[in-house]
Amino acid sequence: MKFIPGKTYIPVSGKVFDKEEINNAIKVARDGWWTEGEFSKLFEKDFKNYLDVKFVSLVNSGSSANLVALYSLTSSVFGDRALKAGDEFITTSVAFPTTVNPGVMLGMKPIFIDAELDTLNIDANKIEKAITKKTKLIMVAHTLGRPFDLAKIVDLCKKYNLWLIEDCCDALGSKYEGKMLGTFGDIATYSFYPAHQITMGEGGAIVTNNSLIHRSIRQFRDWGRDCWCDTGKDDTCRKRFQWKMGDLPFGYDHKYIYTQVGFNLKLTDFQAAIGVAQLKKLPGFIKKRQENYRSLYTFFSQYSQYFQLMEENSMNDISYFGFPLIVKAKAPFTRNELTEYLEKNKIGTRNIFSGNLLRHPAYIGIKAKIKVIGDHKNADLIMNNALWLGVYSGIDKKRLEYIKMILTHFLIKKRK
Repeated sequence: MKFIPGKTYIPVSGKVFDKEEINNAIKVARDGWWTEGEFSKLFEKDFKNYLDVKFVSLVNSGSSANLVALYSLTSSVFGDRALKAGDEFITTSVAFPTTVNPGVMLGMKPIFIDAELDTLNIDANKIEKAITKKTKLIMVAHTLGRPFDLAKIVDLCKKYNLWLIEDCCDALGSKYEGKMLGTFGDIATYSFYPAHQITMGEGGAIVTNNSLIHRSIRQFRDWGRDCWCDTGKDDTCRKRFQWKMGDLPFGYDHKYIYTQVGFNLKLTDFQAAIGVAQLKKLPGFIKKRQENYRSLYTFFSQYSQYFQLMEENSMNDISYFGFPLIVKAKAPFTRNELTEYLEKNKIGTRNIFSGNLLRHPAYIGIKAKIKVIGDHKNADLIMNNALWLGVYSGIDKKRLEYIKMILTHFLIKKRK
């Protein structure tokens, strides 16, 4: 689309694709196999190779990935470590709700920790004091692609025998000390919504290196059935009519034996077909996001009296989801004044997701079922003063220069 400054809207995120995605989807339509199929298997294979993990399960969204990831850990195969109602899990108030909601739905108690201002991630220094005998899990996201304190959190999980679910929905391709995010915890989740590094339109993935967890993931994703056959396949176990489980008669069809109270959260092969093409483009997408981020960082560094920028850490190689910044309290303008000006000039902006999740009606309504550690002043500051701008690969040099020009006009006006 031709860019006309001041008339063409610049969204914070969006899909970038070409004929390969379209041709793949057309092939699926023509083949007539529209549920999980050849492209799903190809994407799983390519995604495993990209992340260097053993197991990948595709689902219909990143939110579903979080739901299945948590519920997979309720399986009785995990003995005393199995999650159950009444257990506690550590999370943060600066979060997208679907990182928190699965635990709440199960009847677990979320323990909310405040965030750091220079990373927007959970303040790992406050976690250990919040751990009790009931704590079973840490489930947090790498905010906007920036790694949370993996060294500290992984050590805490080992020390207290806690599960770790890494929400990598914003962080596909980010690395910590040269290793991919999503490979540090027991389970990691990904989203392929159009805002993310690659897209399937909707879609998500759950990855693990643990075969028992993988089996449980597949059970909860696929109706709760005990059978592990791929879609369209039969008798993978070679004893389909030779099982005796529960109170069922011997020989009951294994395809219809249910050992979990599960869901149906699979995706279609249309989605996977688009994802296969997108994954090939991921290195280029990441490179462009990094270039755009660095350009905006250089620009905003000139105005440190007005903005707090994020910490730069040499251990991280970040696949940026967006460019976050915090408007300082002493700035001669508010976050809302800035975002309204940008939007008026056709430049998209976003708040940092929920800001402070504890301020939202849904969580005020379950106040008795949650636990809050500390005062969450940082979460409130993020809620009121923080925003992010787009860096995705659809923002070319002309668009980026226009964004910086409009920002310059705004800052000159406010300085007077």
